[in-house]
Amino acid sequence: MSALLLFGATGDLARRMLWPSLYALDVDGLLAADLRIVGTARSALDRDGLAALVADAIAAHVSGGLGNDAAVAKFLARLDYVPLDATDMAGYGALRAAAGPDGCPVAIFLSTAPSLFGATIAGLQAAGLACDNVRLALEKPLGSDLASSRVINDAVASAFPEDRTFRIDHYLGKETVQNLLALRFANSLFEPLWNAGHIDHVQITIAETVGLEGRVDFYDGAGALRDMVQNHMLQLLALVAMEPPGHFGPTSVRDEKVKVLNALRRIDTGNVAAHCVTGQYGPGVADGKSVPGYAEELGHASNTETFVALKANIDNWRWKGVPFYLRTGKRLPSRASQIVIQFKPVPHLIFDTKGATVSANKLVIELQPNENIRLMLMTKTPGLDRDGIRLREVPLDIGMDNAFADTRRRIAYERLLLDLIEGRSTLFVRRDEVEAQWRWIDGIRAALAANGIAPKPYAAGSWGPSAAIGLAERDGVSWHD
Repeated sequence: MSALLLFGATGDLARRMLWPSLYALDVDGLLAADLRIVGTARSALDRDGLAALVADAIAAHVSGGLGNDAAVAKFLARLDYVPLDATDMAGYGALRAAAGPDGCPVAIFLSTAPSLFGATIAGLQAAGLACDNVRLALEKPLGSDLASSRVINDAVASAFPEDRTFRIDHYLGKETVQNLLALRFANSLFEPLWNAGHIDHVQITIAETVGLEGRVDFYDGAGALRDMVQNHMLQLLALVAMEPPGHFGPTSVRDEKVKVLNALRRIDTGNVAAHCVTGQYGPGVADGKSVPGYAEELGHASNTETFVALKANIDNWRWKGVPFYLRTGKRLPSRASQIVIQFKPVPHLIFDTKGATVSANKLVIELQPNENIRLMLMTKTPGLDRDGIRLREVPLDIGMDNAFADTRRRIAYERLLLDLIEGRSTLFVRRDEVEAQWRWIDGIRAALAANGIAPKPYAAGSWGPSAAIGLAERDGVSWHD
């Protein structure tokens, strides 16, 4: 096995993430010396054209002085390019020839439209590229609902068995997401408290400041529920809520995640109004500049939601009565991805007669733009206490940039691409996980439609519709902004 085949090699994801990640792996000596990387797309390029595109991508998206001209030249020497219309079965022969002497690549990465997955799988199979040891990676979206996801997965399964199918959710490659597992399962401090007896609620927020950003056709056909909640947010929820696996391996970890997803309480026509708020941004101010609303950017009116807030419940012993609040949206005030674990207050405050007030402990795991773990603790304010004891909430920070200043921070795709090439599937998503996620999201979307609930307007630059605040405040909870 001698090649990685990269479909969608000229696309935005490849330019921003995939080529820079592969280059960084090469600079660090993590790619086999004989591994060739064959890009393919509809663009009428040749090898030199792809090399120029990749060199530009490296210059634009690789920071920190990684490598030099010689390192770039060495990486570009690995590249080859085959123009291909994925629906043209005759074109796959040239791709097989480029894959190496035996025609079998080490892995295939599909960064293409889901509508092309079926034709691509058929072409790979017909050309003899679905060899016994080849691994196939699939970039989201994997369908638009459970039924379409099953069609894609059935097509994939016809040529690539589940143990060689690598479904990507790039959030799982983020260092702080993996640190969530280390935090829980490598420290005796947290796991005994990680349950309904000690945790009041959990918040997961993924906030974006951008609008459509050139994704008009895709986003209006998806919306926030399908674009963000179905994959990234439910994966984060599963990692927070999963039971301790027997070991850190693909079967054990993914078995526990799917149990959580299957335990999510259904949101249906009877409770959707109390558990779900959707919104769509209108004109407002972002980064100090006036910006148009979603319909203006789109060019016509639409019922697509650009914001969603959910109250989710997990029906098992560990999480009985602990709500999980999920929130994501576009044109919000700041870019942030974070998990907040809100612990319950102390059962008895011995300082109340001394005038002290206490805030319950809170664990904040920041995923982006900065990777950080912050534990909020109560401490005594220095002084003689003649007028009473004063307590103050102070953060105990574990800033990844500070704690590991001597270690280069990798982007998520570096880890995921290397795991794909080397065959480690723990950080990839299994079919039953995807289908459990779609089943829950389909129920919410059907309930919204059945009840005639349309997205509520909110101003760009705000934290979404006011109803989202009410969703949490009905339970005495405030969003962590």
